[in-house]
Amino acid sequence: MLPAADTVTAEVTDLLQNLIRNACVNDGTEESGQEVRSADLLATYLEGPGLDLERYEAAPGRTSLVGRIEGTDPEAPTLLLMGHTDVVPVTPSGWSRDPFGGELVDGEVWGRGAVDMLNLTASMATAFKYLARDGFRPKGTLVYLAVADEEANATYGASHLVEHELGAVQADYVITESGGIPIPSPTGLKLPVIVGEKGLHGVHLKIGGTPGHGSQPFKTDNALVTAAEVVRRIAEHQPATQIHDIWRAFLEGMEYPEELVAPLLDPDQLVGALDFLPVGMARQFHACTHTTMAPTVMHGGTKINVIPDEVELQVDIRTLPGQTAADIDAILADALGDLADRVTITVDSDDPSSSSPVDTPLWDSLARLTPRWYGESKLVPFLTVGATDGRFFRRRGVPAYGFGLFSENLTIEDFGTMFHGNDERVDTESLRLSTELWDAVARDFLG
Repeated sequence: MLPAADTVTAEVTDLLQNLIRNACVNDGTEESGQEVRSADLLATYLEGPGLDLERYEAAPGRTSLVGRIEGTDPEAPTLLLMGHTDVVPVTPSGWSRDPFGGELVDGEVWGRGAVDMLNLTASMATAFKYLARDGFRPKGTLVYLAVADEEANATYGASHLVEHELGAVQADYVITESGGIPIPSPTGLKLPVIVGEKGLHGVHLKIGGTPGHGSQPFKTDNALVTAAEVVRRIAEHQPATQIHDIWRAFLEGMEYPEELVAPLLDPDQLVGALDFLPVGMARQFHACTHTTMAPTVMHGGTKINVIPDEVELQVDIRTLPGQTAADIDAILADALGDLADRVTITVDSDDPSSSSPVDTPLWDSLARLTPRWYGESKLVPFLTVGATDGRFFRRRGVPAYGFGLFSENLTIEDFGTMFHGNDERVDTESLRLSTELWDAVARDFLG
């Protein structure tokens, strides 16, 4: 059994603060991240009777930690609780407090990773520790994975483990980030469960021009000017609205009034209907129903007095269920129009959308347990518009859900704003709730 609520809250809060302070910043390079710091921290925290711990290092310092509580029945399911330890970079000037200070202010822990997703990594570890100390011997095996490199492409984390160390992380069910934020509805609170995620399609564009002297720009073929127009066209392009099964199931589960649901299920009306919603919700709903293209990185020019003859542009494209690379090629061609022949496109990554069914014993367990904390609340399936490490397991036929349990103090608006944003923070009540949830799920689902 977990100790008293105050003790749980204090312990998981302290662990989260220390994970934030480790500053495992992943900028996409092999030498960044250095998640070994948090792997060591978590190993020290967890070490004790009742569990096995193993480290896996895909590159120097890129360390993942796996903990196991072995089940007694080889036929019973294995549940993997997976949290990542790396975080995205910050711009400190945009923060009100030290982004790696892990400060506790008015019941909130501040710092990069507080919502993405060190909160869950810490709460999973806390529950895992107490289950082991309690002598928990389930029928099914419980695995805890603190994984590296989620914030880049998982080369040194989940992808590596699934490809080269599958035995360490093999499971029948997975829970990772990032659902569970209570959403009010006309019929009570709804708790979104991430059952799928959009695909990743990263492209690299080269836009050519003709060099010349910067003092004579008249009628020059300036690659930077052309690139600016390419950026504008891509940013303003609106691919067709797609009404897919997960979106339908989400709206059905939310039990919104018909006058709201009808336009959100109509491809011709949905975009207009978003104008009447809060900005954060509108962004989420738009991304859930559209292929999105975001120009994010541009490089060009060599010297102030030289007309650029080449500009490079990266575009972050997120794809919907069922879309193929050929579909994205057609969308890009449509966006570029008569500039398409000026652009050379290289595909850097093509990671299709993935999803999991909801008719599973794990879904039933979550639905059975969550009313302990939120009365008549109901689960609703949702499509996350970002990427998680759950996709590596879904590809192998393993149901993977994104879930946690958060307080009503954390709105979906605030959550979306803080994800990779400034002033990231989470309240300690949310930390306690998630810890209690993992303990309950392990006991209910694994037996």
